[in-house]
Amino acid sequence: MKKQWLRYWLQHRDTLLLVLALIFLLGAVLRPSIPVKRNIHTYFLIADVTQSMNAKDMALNKHTVSRLDYTKRMMHDIVAQLPCHTRISIGIFAGDAVAALYTPMQVCQHFSAIHETIEHLDWRMAWTGNSQLRESLVITAKLLRQMPEATKAVYFTDGDEAPLLHAFNTRNLKDFQGGEGWFFVGIGSDQGVGIPKLTEDNQMIGYWSNESFAVQPNIAQVTASKSSGRDDSVAVSEYDRFISKRASGYLQKLSEEIGAQYLDGDDPHTVLKTIQSRESPRHEIVAYSIDWLLATLAGLCILGTGISRDSIRHLRHRFKLYRNDVRTRFFARSESVAHDNHFS
Repeated sequence: MKKQWLRYWLQHRDTLLLVLALIFLLGAVLRPSIPVKRNIHTYFLIADVTQSMNAKDMALNKHTVSRLDYTKRMMHDIVAQLPCHTRISIGIFAGDAVAALYTPMQVCQHFSAIHETIEHLDWRMAWTGNSQLRESLVITAKLLRQMPEATKAVYFTDGDEAPLLHAFNTRNLKDFQGGEGWFFVGIGSDQGVGIPKLTEDNQMIGYWSNESFAVQPNIAQVTASKSSGRDDSVAVSEYDRFISKRASGYLQKLSEEIGAQYLDGDDPHTVLKTIQSRESPRHEIVAYSIDWLLATLAGLCILGTGISRDSIRHLRHRFKLYRNDVRTRFFARSESVAHDNHFS
């Protein structure tokens, strides 16, 4: 029975291949799909826009850039590599609060809007000059609860707390809930640099001094009115500059307190790989199109009709000759080596 089928196939091979190709093409035109289960990740990317993020101690394309510019580039790179079904929201942090610029949107469908949002992040968007990261966590948790779906917060920050923390202004996070699945990405260097003091027109007038930072920590230079009493004093010498460093130790400790994870922001690829490794609490069944597979099979069937039995026999013959030639050369070389060893 098998021989009869084989003989029939060989006699009518081209016709059968064309029929199969037609069936596959008709199937591809119908655009069939199969149900596939996949994870749905939603991220709330939060950029620190306080003035310490203007400190220039990050390297980008062999140039020294500010922490905020480095953050923007990292956010661009991360968003560009996320799967299309991933949803993204962009937020900014300043003072003791976080503001979401919009609810999560699909990456591919709204890529241009997300790209433009990141590109226009600026320190002048801050509504205050203070940087109370610890206090902002409560606001962030409330925002995430208002999101239409389960969302992971990803903070991009240098970890600066201004005013500096002490016993009376350190919030107790013992009962804090909602930090699981969050990430803190540390931006900045461990050596530290001075914080540029900028005008409303983004012109540098000097550096923040130790004295002014202590008296009015990270005071905002964007004010509601000109009579707000802005501190225009600057460091009188290089030794008088306030040095801002990436607070890696503090961010690590803060992450442990709320069940989050800390990541050094030196490698965007590692950051992306880590945040994607967390299992998503949401899943959905999506239709996975297989029209490309049917079209490929149709192409192979059509290609098969162009291969004649004589061609197959010719290829087999050439392969046998090549195999025999390789064997002959191998044995000849082996005999030569054995001969040399015998007389050496």
